[in-house]
Amino acid sequence: MRGYQDVLVEQRLGELAGRLRGPARLKADLLTEARHALQDAVEAYREGGLPPAEAERRAVAEFGSPTQLVPGYQAELAAGALRGLALRALAVAVVLLVGGDLTWQGSSWSVDGPRPPEGYLLLSASLHGIWALVADLALAALLLGFLASRYGSSRLDRLARALGYGLTGGLAGGALAGTALFGWSVGLWEAALTWPPMIIGAVLIGASWFALARATRCWLLSTS
Repeated sequence: MRGYQDVLVEQRLGELAGRLRGPARLKADLLTEARHALQDAVEAYREGGLPPAEAERRAVAEFGSPTQLVPGYQAELAAGALRGLALRALAVAVVLLVGGDLTWQGSSWSVDGPRPPEGYLLLSASLHGIWALVADLALAALLLGFLASRYGSSRLDRLARALGYGLTGGLAGGALAGTALFGWSVGLWEAALTWPPMIIGAVLIGASWFALARATRCWLLSTS
């Protein structure tokens, strides 16, 4: 079996690409940087008089094996994935906290209709609290991610990872509570499905959840 010293540049890059998981753009940037570093090393060895194949073997051997390289690259990908998730979660949370109530303007209970059940009001208030928590977790994840990249602290990395799991849980709770509130609202107010603010809100929230689901999946894969 060949040792890693016998693997050429493109083969090594292919091995790295197959083992790394995370944001596609960041992954491509990391592999491009690795390619440039390897090519520079190859050129240096060739200028020193080595044949092309031997220059590549030496450059790859000096660069390191996948076992040595993957942990560092994967940590950077995980940090990037968490940053993307936190930014999206923060944006959605702020929009829902500021404009969520506009969806219900004109509903039967916002004018002169009967007051909704206490359970409905409790669920609505809980949803507001969930999104406030999501916003706080997203801000904390962004801050910790910045500090971890600046100071290279493994402890900060672990805290950021824990915040990422908390953020994922908060988003799952927000999805469940939001779906329940929407369904309950339709049951209380039949015209909800034809009410423009409700329709616009549902479309925007659906698109937001699609983006959040993709970002969450990307982060979870990058940490697995």
